[in-house]
Amino acid sequence: MEQIVHPPFETMRPVRARRGITVSVGGDGADFGGGDDKAIQAAMDYVARLGGGTVQLLQGTFVLRNGLFPSPHLTLRGSGDATVLCKDAGTTTELVREADWFEYCVQVQDPAGFSVGGGLALSSGKAEWPQTKLFTITAIDGNVLYLNARTEKNFYMCEAATAQSAHSLIHGWDVDDFTVEDLVLDGNANENPKMNGNYAAGVFMQYCNRWDFRGVTCRNYNGDGFSFQVCDDIHFERCRALDNATLGFHPGSGSQRPTFHDCESRGNDQGLFWCWGVCDGVAERCVLADNRKYGTNLGHRDTDNVVRDCLIENNGDVGVIFRKEVNEFRTPDRNLIEGCTIRDNANLGVDIQWATQDAVIRNCRFESTAPELQPTAIRISDSAGAVTLDGNEFDGGNAEVEDLR
Repeated sequence: MEQIVHPPFETMRPVRARRGITVSVGGDGADFGGGDDKAIQAAMDYVARLGGGTVQLLQGTFVLRNGLFPSPHLTLRGSGDATVLCKDAGTTTELVREADWFEYCVQVQDPAGFSVGGGLALSSGKAEWPQTKLFTITAIDGNVLYLNARTEKNFYMCEAATAQSAHSLIHGWDVDDFTVEDLVLDGNANENPKMNGNYAAGVFMQYCNRWDFRGVTCRNYNGDGFSFQVCDDIHFERCRALDNATLGFHPGSGSQRPTFHDCESRGNDQGLFWCWGVCDGVAERCVLADNRKYGTNLGHRDTDNVVRDCLIENNGDVGVIFRKEVNEFRTPDRNLIEGCTIRDNANLGVDIQWATQDAVIRNCRFESTAPELQPTAIRISDSAGAVTLDGNEFDGGNAEVEDLR
């Protein structure tokens, strides 16, 4: 039987559906006036206090001196490409006093360029994997920068410790259910230090689930565009990662079920980098092109992922790489490349390295428009396990399949 729903004001029925508040941020007429991170953060915190809702950014450029830190059940919505969140120019200076893990401040050589409320990244430059931690500056006294939390790590001068006015543009830590729509994030790479994508990015998420991105562009960040670690069900639709210094999209560290629909990753070092233990992901109808190394890269325990109906072209090394890992327990297995056009990548269309197992390349079209471009469509290493090649088409190039087994 069809359920009849009557408006409550006609029937005296109780209203049980909740409706979240919407507030605007920007120039004239906005609920929260201002053009920086503080105005946006204030609006986000206000909406979060009321249980969730939408922060609507008006047209204009917002200058960020710190990242935006979301709460659950929020939507951050821009006005399309006319809403730009741009990182302010950054600075780097050395520490001039040892900072132990239990302290709330650091003493730096030059405090110029740092601001109260601004973002701060502390890092050590000598380790193979240098530790980086992000803070907010709560006070500045001469050349002493006070922090919102304990350092929790040691930052020593003998290890070339530095302080940088660096941060993600959007930074989530243990926050679920957040949506970003219709805006541009600009990292202002030429005026900012390079950041490790395991700690910060244009958008950085760790221990976050069910984030949705629709119509979001991240460009010119001096590091990764979108990076997420230990996050499940992160979804991208019509998003772009353009001209970022390292990885365009970086699903990593055991993240499960990421999806990328109708996205574009162009002009980065790598387009779509499946990092460690990323499983059951799907990339469909994406463009992975003009990246300096790889279009898409699968490796350490990245299994059961699908790359379907994508255009993978003009990348500086390989279109699709199944990378070599240190032992056979870390291979990228049971991944499917299907219905893709793989064209004019500099060296190889698909490179299946070392002991990769059960890769499937199906119904793809491989094209080479010049002898020096993509001279080999598919190369299979001498140690690879089962590889299924089915229904692929080849146009141009010097070799269709180089099977070294």
